[in-house]
Amino acid sequence: MNVIKDSFLELIQDNPYSKITIKKICQTADIGRSTFYLHFDSINDVLNTVLDDAIMTTSPDYFNINDFSIDYLKENESLIPACQRVGANEKYRKLLMDPDLTEYIVGRIMVHERGRVIPAIQKKTGLSKEDAETLFLYTLHGSFAVNRANHFRKNNQWYHDVQLSSFVKLS
Repeated sequence: MNVIKDSFLELIQDNPYSKITIKKICQTADIGRSTFYLHFDSINDVLNTVLDDAIMTTSPDYFNINDFSIDYLKENESLIPACQRVGANEKYRKLLMDPDLTEYIVGRIMVHERGRVIPAIQKKTGLSKEDAETLFLYTLHGSFAVNRANHFRKNNQWYHDVQLSSFVKLS
């Protein structure tokens, strides 16, 4: 199964998601279609597994909204928003830059992060679950956009852009 995921990630480096086919994955992996179908039903299944692997291996064990400061972020990678943590790994960057996948990827991140982040937002702000979810969705989309604009690289511009978000602090 890893050879299929690795081949998918190799192909995504030079091709948009819409141009990747099962045939290309099989050729790159040097496997037959039947081997592909033993592990996956579709390219979408490969995409989901790759995204899940990326998000799960980069998710922190905790989320403390009180610790989210620019200085803390510079020293503690685990509190960087999920889309930046995933993008910090070179093999996922091209996937995250594919404009056709933005909403899909944000949705996947939301599914993985919501159970931990929404209660933290509620605790910090006293918001209802519905309002905390709206705030989380808004923040996630904004974080993804800032990270994408900076090509998922933590550079001076990224730090500047993240600092701008401090003007919209949770109270």
